Amino acid sequence: MFEPEYWQKNNAIVGSKQGRATAWFVKLHDKVVVLKHYYRGGLIGKLLSDQYLFFGLKDTRVYQEFELLEHLKQQDLPVPAPIAARVSARFGVYRGDIITEAVEDAISVCEILQSRALQNIELEKIGQTIAKFHQAGAYHDDLNINNILFSGDGEVFLIDFDKGKILAPATPWQQANIERLQRSFKKEAGKWPTFHFDDNQWQALLQAYRTSV
Repeated sequence: MFEPEYWQKNNAIVGSKQGRATAWFVKLHDKVVVLKHYYRGGLIGKLLSDQYLFFGLKDTRVYQEFELLEHLKQQDLPVPAPIAARVSARFGVYRGDIITEAVEDAISVCEILQSRALQNIELEKIGQTIAKFHQAGAYHDDLNINNILFSGDGEVFLIDFDKGKILAPATPWQQANIERLQRSFKKEAGKWPTFHFDDNQWQALLQAYRTSV
């Protein structure tokens, strides 16, 4: 079940999304779930694309993300529920995969902004949701607008908690997280021919965050 070919043979793949690697959306019983293989980024990723040094199960990025998602779900924070994970260790290195529930009818903030501007209530929801995570000490290592989703019923979810962790609430890491998000808006604005976002919208999001944190 951790191999895309298995789902292809069973005609269960209902979609995919390309990022650093392909995330596969597959039908599992009455749910749609997401299958993700762990890949390295940066320069080392060009040499060891999906291999990590193995120091024990609890030290793997797979185990840590699965455990973190379980913790966040228990805190009633809007993240995909973890379903299953695999760590394949051999000769001191491992590869990993994780399966999580898909956010129903999800669309990313980045995708929305390519077609329209966010409404004030949507900006407020984003700011308030990030504040909830920060109040719980939930650090997202890659907080960007591709990892912030709106579900079909308009709720905000955060996804991809690889290398995330629980930290004591503190201004420095929270501020760095927010600055990373701001850079993400600017980066994506430079990539797309049409992108409906400006500083006024950022200030509205930031105000909602500051009044909620």
